[in-house]
Amino acid sequence: MRFVFFANTDWYLYNFRLSTALQLKSQGAEVVMLSPPGEFGARFAEHGIRWVTLPMDRASLNPVREAWTLRQLVRVLKAEQPDLLHNFTVKCAVYGAIAARAAKVPAVVNAVAGMGYVFASDRFKARVLRPVVSALMRNTLGGGHSRVILQNADDADAFAASRLAPSRNIRVIRSSGVDTGRFRPAPRDAAERRPLRVLLAARLLWEKGIREFVDAAILLARQGRDIEFLLAGTPDPGNPGSVTQQEAERWQQQGVLNWLGHVDDMPSLLRRVDAMALPSYYREGVPKSLIEGAACGLALITTDLPGCREVVAQHGVDGLHVPPRDAHSLADALARLDDDRELLRRLGDRARQQAMEHFDERLVIRKTLEVYGELLPAPLRAAQTALP
Repeated sequence: MRFVFFANTDWYLYNFRLSTALQLKSQGAEVVMLSPPGEFGARFAEHGIRWVTLPMDRASLNPVREAWTLRQLVRVLKAEQPDLLHNFTVKCAVYGAIAARAAKVPAVVNAVAGMGYVFASDRFKARVLRPVVSALMRNTLGGGHSRVILQNADDADAFAASRLAPSRNIRVIRSSGVDTGRFRPAPRDAAERRPLRVLLAARLLWEKGIREFVDAAILLARQGRDIEFLLAGTPDPGNPGSVTQQEAERWQQQGVLNWLGHVDDMPSLLRRVDAMALPSYYREGVPKSLIEGAACGLALITTDLPGCREVVAQHGVDGLHVPPRDAHSLADALARLDDDRELLRRLGDRARQQAMEHFDERLVIRKTLEVYGELLPAPLRAAQTALP
């Protein structure tokens, strides 16, 4: 049995979907990773997984180029003849669903982790694209032998209300999961009292709350607070809402924060910090950085918006909520954690518990395979090492 996983970056497939691919491989299936060229794709070979590249510009609006990309996608699918195609992100879901029909792929799963730039941004380009993308989704995601996987109930309600996909085809799986064995809390030194370290880890998009994070750092420094602000992530040139490299470098040079760029070893970084902030007003699915921070027992600060509230459900219990686009509230929340280290510890412990109960990748993989089972003509064989 053959599966094709299709995403708009090899980075996404490697960091978010490798565990699912390896589980399928352990059950006798072949998984082919399909994405535009990138520096992560070569790593799949180390795991015995094949990677196929598709020339694709995820920011392109050129109809000639996009038609050519679709033709190439159909060609790849006809050559691979998968039993199931799993598409990730809105553009890949739409293009993959169209190409799957042409290539006669018998089963399709479309995973949309958040509504993305087109639905989250107020920029002119996003507003123009929104009705076009909605129409494409309406005409592609509900067809044939398919399912749509969303990461939170808010998105499921929005999809159904907007008729982007029929309710009978929608499944909710909260997040892409986290390896709670690899992402785990660091041992605590009860006697240690050091400056609070707070991390924002995300693609450097303004809608992720980057400006608010920077402004909160400036506000707290002016108050004389000794709080270390860390920013992990890189600009996303394919997204119109991206911070530029020059802006990130300027914050670093001015001493506002420590910009780490891309971080390969996230577990090691997370075990060196105390809190994670993601003051996002992006239309998230379930942010990967929040569930990784939760698994490492960090106190979480985020907004009470779709996706983010899946991780921090109760203010003051499993994290802190701040209003979107409000740097002063973010600064106040961080000052509160700086002053109350018992609250910091309590929120971190509760976050770890939530991660173990709801976001462990074994649970996510099991639920994903159950969705596959709704579409496949025969069940996958039992794994050599079954998921617990």
